[in-house]
Amino acid sequence: MKITQSSIRLHDMRFYAYHGVMEQERRVGGEYLVSLQVETDLSRAVNSDSVADTVNYAQLYEVVRCEMAEPSQLLEHVAGRIGQRVLDHFQQVTALTVRVMKCNPPMGADCKGASVEMRIEK
Repeated sequence: MKITQSSIRLHDMRFYAYHGVMEQERRVGGEYLVSLQVETDLSRAVNSDSVADTVNYAQLYEVVRCEMAEPSQLLEHVAGRIGQRVLDHFQQVTALTVRVMKCNPPMGADCKGASVEMRIEK
């Protein structure tokens, strides 16, 4: 068997955080959803059945949690920080896609959310 592409995904991780351009957003906070896809070679884990041969998704979550706890004005900044920290902490990750969504953004519209998404490569 030959694996040609593999990734690990964390879908819609929910956080209460204090990001936003407006001071009130950073003071009161709001709900955010973060999704992450990391590209890595999973072939060793397929054969070994060992967490040591993969990217531990609990550790990925912890990286995201720490970055979401640090207030920023822009979602772009938050997503970029998450991406850089994942690459710094997980050498086996070759690329990743991160999406950060602010639920119910304060823009005077009936909108489920506003998000940024970026693909980041080493």
